Amino acid sequence: MRKLKLFLIAFVLTGSLYAQDKTAEKYASTITKEDLHEDLSILASDALEGRETGTRGQKMAAAFISAHFESLGLMAPVKNGDRKSYLQPVELYSTVPGDIFIEVNGKKKKNFEDIVYYGTSSTNNIITSDIVFAGNGSEEDFNQVKAEGKAALIFVNSLRDPKLMQNAEKAKVSVLFAVTDASDEDFKTTTNRFKRYLSGGRLSLEKPSIATGSADGVFLLSPTTAAEIFNTSAEKLRAAANDSGKKSLKKIKTSTIKYQTQQKVKTVSSENVLGYLEGSDKKNELVVVTAHYDHEGIKNGQVYNGADDDGSGTSAVLEIAEAFAKAKEDGNGPRRSMLFMTVTGEEKGLLGSSYYTSNPVFPLENTVVDLNIDMIGRIDEKHKDDINYLYLVGADKLSSELHTISEKANDTYTKFELDYTYNDENHPERIYYRSDHWNFAKNNIPVIFYFNGTHEDYHQPTDTVDKINFDLLEKRAKLVFYTAWELANREERIKVDKPSEQKVNQE
Repeated sequence: MRKLKLFLIAFVLTGSLYAQDKTAEKYASTITKEDLHEDLSILASDALEGRETGTRGQKMAAAFISAHFESLGLMAPVKNGDRKSYLQPVELYSTVPGDIFIEVNGKKKKNFEDIVYYGTSSTNNIITSDIVFAGNGSEEDFNQVKAEGKAALIFVNSLRDPKLMQNAEKAKVSVLFAVTDASDEDFKTTTNRFKRYLSGGRLSLEKPSIATGSADGVFLLSPTTAAEIFNTSAEKLRAAANDSGKKSLKKIKTSTIKYQTQQKVKTVSSENVLGYLEGSDKKNELVVVTAHYDHEGIKNGQVYNGADDDGSGTSAVLEIAEAFAKAKEDGNGPRRSMLFMTVTGEEKGLLGSSYYTSNPVFPLENTVVDLNIDMIGRIDEKHKDDINYLYLVGADKLSSELHTISEKANDTYTKFELDYTYNDENHPERIYYRSDHWNFAKNNIPVIFYFNGTHEDYHQPTDTVDKINFDLLEKRAKLVFYTAWELANREERIKVDKPSEQKVNQE
């Protein structure tokens, strides 16, 4: 009988913990598809110019978000002299390619036109060097042509094989040239892709140290340019590479190449946007809800609006913040404090969230959890026939309780099919490491990442508001709200029972 009583008590306690909370439902109902549409129509409009980090469009988005937080009565938590601000300044450094070219038989071939230089050095002047043809870049190929101290050119399918660079370094090659494309037309596609990625500069939190006097990295060339260097044809070079075991590489005579690299470093200012809602009896503990509000900007005259990535997540944060603010206004505020934070520079390498966790406004040891939202407004190919789904990543990595709370919130309120495909840390897409939650997780702060998967408009100018499923966006935002509500109001802080130092080393 005593065991039966204990069982019934446990059942009642468990049931009451996860029974539908009418107060939570009241404020969840304020998260509507109409409000989400209004927010997203501004964030993903052409007027905000794609919100690229450090640009006018990004700063316009930051102003819109901070004005929204102010209208809700959220506190501005960032110290700015004697004042408080919603904006946390994030100073970044941009490494921008300068005057980069090679000379072949007296003809100058420019970066992003005839060649692509993928590296970070500045030679400071024109360097003249012997260049040898090293076939497919094997250790034997480099040795066959005695590449030490010389430039070397190779034909390869891809540069992703780490052995290629290792072989070049072992052979003491001064600079590497590579052909990765089968035709000049293919190379034009490569050139356009790298131009979009590299010409605007690579952003970093640390001021880069530019190597001078030599060229690191790789020069990518078209087959025709490679042939010009050795006064032969691309077909003969390929034939020599494929027959290198018969010492055929020696038949390609050493030639001469001139090249110059130049890198410029400039400072780029950006901002995280923070809105703070103080809790009641557990106000020193903090629940964080994040999304990144930056995107790809304007490329080739086209605005990359980023409606799903991550206008959808940013809009959800704004509306979840409003729901909690209304609850507090009615005297039903959370026990723990809430930080609603939209971060910059995610598309450039998780820079805004990295800056915050290195320069936290609130102590990381007081941070209970990060609920991160990145793309929740669309449907991926896998779920086109059953759209009632959401990918969850990270909930069980550091805290067993967090995973249980998340599952129960869904079972009680939203009833999604929760898909954990990307929760595998060894999944080839490595999603666990690719959004802003990771900078919290590597500090042993439990996280959940909410994600709808990729689609044909991912990182394309066609990621627009008209393609968002607002019914689904509303429901997904409500799941985040219900989970945050439980985490903010439960008696005990969730425990980190799976701390792992080795995760940090996998960044």
